Amino acid sequence: MRVFKELKRSTSAETLIGHGTHVEGKLISELSIRIEGEHRGDIECKGDVIIGEYGVARSSITAQDLTIAGRVHGDINVKGRLIIMASGQLFGNVLAHSILIQDGGIYNGNCRMERQIEPRTRQQPEIDAPSLQQGTQQAKEKARQAG
Repeated sequence: MRVFKELKRSTSAETLIGHGTHVEGKLISELSIRIEGEHRGDIECKGDVIIGEYGVARSSITAQDLTIAGRVHGDINVKGRLIIMASGQLFGNVLAHSILIQDGGIYNGNCRMERQIEPRTRQQPEIDAPSLQQGTQQAKEKARQAG
């Protein structure tokens, strides 16, 4: 399919719902999923989800990254990137780290973007109020001398 040649990263999927296949029910996967047929029901995937050019998902989707070249009707929650290709259509609300919509892609819904929270590797030293005030006064004095 010409659409997926545009992707820079690997688009191999561990689970494939092929063209002409209709599936209903909750789909849970540790690895990536590609839908070329039709799926109705929630999708929870720890890997990437790809909705192919002929794929239709009437689903709330939770995934690492989501690429839509077909149609999705439902709410989206991705930890990484949401890509709506030129042939893609999304009708639903989105929570994502980043979003890319190619020219021609359709998106109707509300969007909320959040940065991934990275755990701090070292703790900030606690500073007591008197030493903080002293440091502030020293900074002011240096600024006064410089200017």
